[in-house]
Amino acid sequence: MSRLWGSLLLSLGWMMLMSCQPQEEKESPYAYLYNDLPFEMPVLSPPVFADNRVSLSEVGGVGDGQVLNTAAFEAAMQKLTDQGGGTLYVPAGVWHTGPIVFRSNINMYLEKGAVILFSRDKDLYPLVETIFEGLDTRRCQSPISGRNLENIAITGHGAIDGAGDEWRPVKRQKVTESQWQKFIARGGVFKRSDYWFPSAGVLHGDTISNMNVPQNLTTEAEWQKVKDFLRPVMVSFIECKNVFLQGVIFSNSPSWNLHPLMCENIIIDNVQVRNPSYAQNGDGLDLESCKNALVVNSSFDVGDDGICIKSGKDEDGRRRARPTENVLVDNCVVYRGHGGFVVGSEMSGGVRNVLVRNCSFLGTDVGLRFKSRRGRGGVVENIFVENVSMHDISTDSFRFNLYYGGKSATEALAAGEDGAVQERDLPPVTEETPVFRNLRFKNVTSVNARRAMYFHGLPEMPIEGIHLEDVTISSRFGAEFIEVDGLVMKNVQISPEEGEAFSYIHVQNQMVLVPE
Repeated sequence: MSRLWGSLLLSLGWMMLMSCQPQEEKESPYAYLYNDLPFEMPVLSPPVFADNRVSLSEVGGVGDGQVLNTAAFEAAMQKLTDQGGGTLYVPAGVWHTGPIVFRSNINMYLEKGAVILFSRDKDLYPLVETIFEGLDTRRCQSPISGRNLENIAITGHGAIDGAGDEWRPVKRQKVTESQWQKFIARGGVFKRSDYWFPSAGVLHGDTISNMNVPQNLTTEAEWQKVKDFLRPVMVSFIECKNVFLQGVIFSNSPSWNLHPLMCENIIIDNVQVRNPSYAQNGDGLDLESCKNALVVNSSFDVGDDGICIKSGKDEDGRRRARPTENVLVDNCVVYRGHGGFVVGSEMSGGVRNVLVRNCSFLGTDVGLRFKSRRGRGGVVENIFVENVSMHDISTDSFRFNLYYGGKSATEALAAGEDGAVQERDLPPVTEETPVFRNLRFKNVTSVNARRAMYFHGLPEMPIEGIHLEDVTISSRFGAEFIEVDGLVMKNVQISPEEGEAFSYIHVQNQMVLVPE
């Protein structure tokens, strides 16, 4: 008997020991993306959540589009937190709500037919400390937000609407006549006859702001006076780790749509990001000062930049010193918008190790857009673009402009601000000098662009190390290179309707290679 008990105890001990050993990790569903990656980057996997589930309808929520469900979302978040995390289930219906504040270890899942509709009542969105346009500032609380969290997700098959039309000013030339009449019928005020603002507070905020960030406000009363101007980004996750967005439609944001800020390990997969074409500052995705990110299988149709990489602005960005690094963008489509894939202009903390692959830009103002200016500082390096197709690009297929003045490429062209800048007295190179280097483009095709390429560096800091291979562009005008050091072109074919295919001003160390 003792020998039998001994064997049983030995077996039980062995089983307990084995159960304590780490299980072999399953291969990430995104492992295939890492083949031939030109830089080192950890393989990301979606976060895993507890089996607990709380439906909005269980905590008093009503999906009729009328009842305000702010308290129901909060109750569901808290109930799941008390249980150790899990899934917040949003059933089919229209769930009218104020701001939703996330907790760690929660997946908000939208069933088919589920719509989260954010309230137009601006009193529900108090002022909070945040970062916008790369600067430390205050904005209205975002419709969806979370700070210092781990393992958070928004997944499923539904849609999220940020009620952005309630917040945004509108330029007449960007809308139809019937749309214009609907806006002005709401009242509001005008900056000029063709520029409408929802309220006097929004207009006042515009007059005292630097790129949408108010200057020199010292009292709470001054901030409250321009509160309506301080449009929030729709989804704001700040200093979070393991962020997963999948399958959902994100639409009609007050300002930028998705804004992961100083986050680590982000996966954005199979989402639709949509804003009206007239949406002021209606960026699709602004990935700012983030580390390790996948943006895959998604579409962007917005009123400003589509997929944008940032890292803070000027002194604030340099002080934070948080680069955006290790980013893979694969199998995405951008319709309309100011740029398909964009870096800057807020890049003062640096950008490095970015691969854009297997993407299409259809009808954007610019295809590949890089923008900065003196005063930014920061180093942008190791940018790789492969297998990208573009069609109907309004201005430039490639646009590197280190004299960015705040306008879109289309607006700059209309204002006559698109020509080469001739300078005599050059400033010294300092920490405020932006640096762009090691930029590689392969297998890129663009059809029907206004201009093939525009690379315009600074004379004191030329764009360094441009490698173009197997690039084919048909356009009205050819390619212009200004203030470039190190230009290698292999099998680059530019077919302009007017003028020369290539123009060079202050280009050093140029090499044209004939394909074997």
